[in-house]
Amino acid sequence: MNADTPESSRKALIDELLLKLPGVSARRVSNIDGYFVADKMFACIGDKGVGLKLPPAAATELQFSRDGISAYSPGGMATTREWVQIERENPADHAKDLQLFQDSIDYVKKGRR
Repeated sequence: MNADTPESSRKALIDELLLKLPGVSARRVSNIDGYFVADKMFACIGDKGVGLKLPPAAATELQFSRDGISAYSPGGMATTREWVQIERENPADHAKDLQLFQDSIDYVKKGRR
């Protein structure tokens, strides 16, 4: 990935934000840059933002209550009700979503084993 692309800039900023959180790691899976806790993906770099896994009710509510949050469908593929995409004009603004990232981590840690 070219260092000057919006995707690489977003990834660098998300790396900086998430990799300092306890237990978070990053790896690339099937052309997706994912973020993991307890070996489960909770976030990933999407087409236009960051995909985030949350409880279905919270994901649905966010899609209707906040601008810049939509259903996550990488490359137009359907996903589950648990995934949303957060789009930020400036990738640095994802720092404002830190509580959502933490909510996602907590949700994934409690999930099916």
